[in-house]
Amino acid sequence: PEVINGRTHKATVVDLSPWVEYEFRVVASNGVGIGEPSRPSALLKTKAAVPVVAPTNISGGGGSRSELVITWEPVSEELQNGEGFGYVVMFRPLGSTTWTKAVVASVESSKYIYRNESITPLSPFEVKVGVYNNEGEGTLSSISIVYSGEDEPQMAPAGASALSVSAAAVEVSWLPIPWNRHTGRVLGYEVRGW
Repeated sequence: PEVINGRTHKATVVDLSPWVEYEFRVVASNGVGIGEPSRPSALLKTKAAVPVVAPTNISGGGGSRSELVITWEPVSEELQNGEGFGYVVMFRPLGSTTWTKAVVASVESSKYIYRNESITPLSPFEVKVGVYNNEGEGTLSSISIVYSGEDEPQMAPAGASALSVSAAAVEVSWLPIPWNRHTGRVLGYEVRGW
């Protein structure tokens, strides 16, 4: 607080964080200067409150077929504002109006995996992650777009041919598999010989 009149023996300290332990000291001052601080008060914990800071860096993707992997950066302990802290994960297919909601009760969690056979590979989902504690639900993050897991390629490369280039080497070539929205990117090929 600001400097207090010398005849006042009480002050209200404001803008403290909820559910945090504080200790206080008092310093006397006059026209000559500032004296020594008092001994610290006993530790005092402020009351709990609904959390107001939402998780950041909402992303995800990857995972296996029929999975939606959602990740976030956990909220630090000093911003949890009370006991019973956890995360609320909400998601829906892009263009849908109905949200699916899941609760992740672990404070340290930074990932949620939703598994459902009806999820098509590489489907976009709108995702938001919020927080809660024993005082109630808090803030939700802004919406992020996260894609469900990819599927394995559904076709073999075409046009495979081999050309002998030396007594110990053969050059193998093929036509690349085109990108497919349902199966995703081809990250590599395996060449087998017998």
